[in-house]
Amino acid sequence: MTQEAIEKENKEIAKQYKELLRISYQTLSKEDKKLIRSAFDVAVDAHKDQRRKSGEAYIFHPIAVAKIVASEIGLDAVSIASALLHDVVEDTAYTLDDIERMFGETVARIVDGLTKIAHLKKDKDISQQAENFRKMLLTLHDDVRVIIIKIADRYHNMLTLDAMSEDKQVKMASETLYIYAPLAHRIGLYNIKTHLEDLSLKYTEPDVYNDIRSKIEETEEEQQAYIDNFSNIIKESLDKEGLNYEIKGRMKSIYSIRRKMKAQNVGFDEIYDKFAIRIIYKSDRQNEKFLAWKIYSIVTDHFTPNPVRLRDWITSPKSTGYEALHITVMGPSGKWVEVQIRSERMHEIAEKGYAAHFKYKHGDQKEMGIEGWLNRLQEALESANGNAVDFVEEFKLNLYSKEIFVFTPKGELKSLPKGATPLDFAFSIHTEVGMKTRGARVNGKLVPLNTELKSGDQVEIITSETAKPTQNWLNYANTARARAKIRSSLKEEKKQIGEEGKEILRRKLKSQKITLNEDVVNKMVVHFKLKTSLDLFYRVGIGSIDNQAIKDFASSYNNTFINFFRNKIRKTPIPEDVDKEEITSKYDLLVFGSEEEKLSYKLSKCCNPIPGDDVFGFISVNDGIKVHKKNCPNAIALQSNYAYRIISAKWIDSTQEEFTSEIRLTGIDNLGLVNEITKVISDDLNVNMRNLNFSTDGGTFSGTITVVVKNNSILKRLVTNLKQIEGIDKVTRI
Repeated sequence: MTQEAIEKENKEIAKQYKELLRISYQTLSKEDKKLIRSAFDVAVDAHKDQRRKSGEAYIFHPIAVAKIVASEIGLDAVSIASALLHDVVEDTAYTLDDIERMFGETVARIVDGLTKIAHLKKDKDISQQAENFRKMLLTLHDDVRVIIIKIADRYHNMLTLDAMSEDKQVKMASETLYIYAPLAHRIGLYNIKTHLEDLSLKYTEPDVYNDIRSKIEETEEEQQAYIDNFSNIIKESLDKEGLNYEIKGRMKSIYSIRRKMKAQNVGFDEIYDKFAIRIIYKSDRQNEKFLAWKIYSIVTDHFTPNPVRLRDWITSPKSTGYEALHITVMGPSGKWVEVQIRSERMHEIAEKGYAAHFKYKHGDQKEMGIEGWLNRLQEALESANGNAVDFVEEFKLNLYSKEIFVFTPKGELKSLPKGATPLDFAFSIHTEVGMKTRGARVNGKLVPLNTELKSGDQVEIITSETAKPTQNWLNYANTARARAKIRSSLKEEKKQIGEEGKEILRRKLKSQKITLNEDVVNKMVVHFKLKTSLDLFYRVGIGSIDNQAIKDFASSYNNTFINFFRNKIRKTPIPEDVDKEEITSKYDLLVFGSEEEKLSYKLSKCCNPIPGDDVFGFISVNDGIKVHKKNCPNAIALQSNYAYRIISAKWIDSTQEEFTSEIRLTGIDNLGLVNEITKVISDDLNVNMRNLNFSTDGGTFSGTITVVVKNNSILKRLVTNLKQIEGIDKVTRI
């Protein structure tokens, strides 16, 4: 770096330091400033040779964290000094003893706690998240400020995450969503919690984040006009009462809008409470409650309240100390609006958490305020046994997601969808573990494989070399991954038995003077009332179609054959170009590509594939898709010379596992609606209807239909088709 660049950087560092003192929420005494200055000097010296991934001097990070601690969280000088020093012991030559000698025991204890949390990053063997809990639990016994500074540290890391690689971005964002956002919520740092959630969404689901953000920006003017309109209606009445107040509008966070859209299964435009209106008033402590209810009565004089949506956090504040009066009223243009009524003191507490409480105390009382708060928070955060499992339960860390987090026997953390079972857990570790599962222990006890797991459970899978998936496993597993693996294993087994069955059948028919070909297979499928050739081969393989049954078929086939020849003399010959795929489709379905689409095709004459054979599709110039066996003599030449024209193909066994799904419909009742609905469903060849339940009430109807489908895309198509029926308002999958 040039001398000029170094000077410029030093000026910026000094400027940031001054700003840190200026924006501190607490009033800093001379001793406080002295402590912060010493911490700053040590941090600058310790990090002088370090740079961040973005290229800037490392010292900017501790200063930024200290600024968050000072202004946004509003902690004291000890916390600000600790924030400046939070990476010193971890990354530089300074030791904990040096810190204790220079800054005293409290700062050293906090820095030590932060170092404990940071150390785990180097430990690759143990899951970082599970260890995070444990380390944090240990720090709780020392000082809760450790967690608060850690939240500020994470907040700044999230703000500067762009410099990281994509996989690290997703990892850090997921961890933030799971650990740090709920922690911030629990401590009452609502502002930071909201930012952490939004920033996490930005990296875990960038498209969703950008889409919602742009829609919010598009509707900004419209929202502001609405807030102004609302304010103007009540201003006169509020002014008449001589109240000192301001009215602000607050847009809901991107993350909370996303959560609502998911929970209600609706689009952005259908979320009705995208913003809240805040009325913040000045008041002394005696009149606070009285004025809140006065404002409430003025608002409800002008706008009808929704009685079910009244929240009185003033009479009984939340455990985080949050106080406010929340009402939902029918605002202008017939829209529901949430109105939050709070005094300036309550507003500060909502923004800063407990730190705001001690602003209103004096002298010793102020000290008691901080200590009392830390002690109360300690009690709220500590769990009885102090182990990681209780910690998860206590914190309800899956507060916002349809996810659960369970531990492996080694203490690693695994995330699974809600409703997952030990079998799902086994497959999430490794397919091989899943395939060899014999049983499971949850929290040390043997449990059935279909037990629903809960957050914080410790799960151990018992495996056996002889274990293998059975049909029942499909009732025990809920995750798509596990079910797909089980199904393909069952199918593979069926296929292997089918291959053997095919050979057995070939030999047995040969002894009856019949050659196994497509025509014979099709006739046998009909004869034994089966659906597919694979079913036939499988049943021969397992012996349920025995020698006698094959002999019975052979004699009836030979008789038919003789009659056929007798008739052939009198009848015109059957043309050569019988459309084989017409015959085939009655018994087996051939699908193409990863989407498993039904396309028109022709079976190639060079290898004569039959249902159940391994095949691929070749897109020919004049003949559309030609289907070849994978071991066709021409296959290698086609695949090497025309790889871009190859399309994957497979026979779908029509007895394959199908999925049951429930669809809920609501709409306006009209004559023939049920008829319309059933027609749409029955017209779709890939959907079977199992159950139909409709009820009407005052001109509207709601109903549930249970359908059986082969895959998700079929279900999506069905939902789209149902939505197009006149009178249908909503179609959702339950």
